[in-house]
Amino acid sequence: MVIVLTIIHVLMCFAIIAIVLLQSGKGADIGSAFGGAGSQAVFGSMGTPTLLGKVTTGVAIVFTITSFSLAILAKERTFSSTVIDLKKKDASEPASTAAPDKPASDSHSSGDPATH
Repeated sequence: MVIVLTIIHVLMCFAIIAIVLLQSGKGADIGSAFGGAGSQAVFGSMGTPTLLGKVTTGVAIVFTITSFSLAILAKERTFSSTVIDLKKKDASEPASTAAPDKPASDSHSSGDPATH
């Protein structure tokens, strides 16, 4: 499921890039709106939607849905693999109650630190 969503997501990324690059720029309208009298309103009606505009909207919706889906699936994978698996590991491993090893003493020493 994740692999299919990732493939669709990457394809939608490339589609958005291609479609946006194919559309005509509207930078002159925005620049002249603050000083030119002959331009259209920046935030006004956009006129009739073009085919590329409709395709861009559809691709952007699919891109957003795949983004949210992948984020939710990644969250579920991370949560289940860290919290639940750690609880299972803690329950299956017995606690170690053995005392730490004592250091080995020299057989030829008397045990008195002053005699060395």
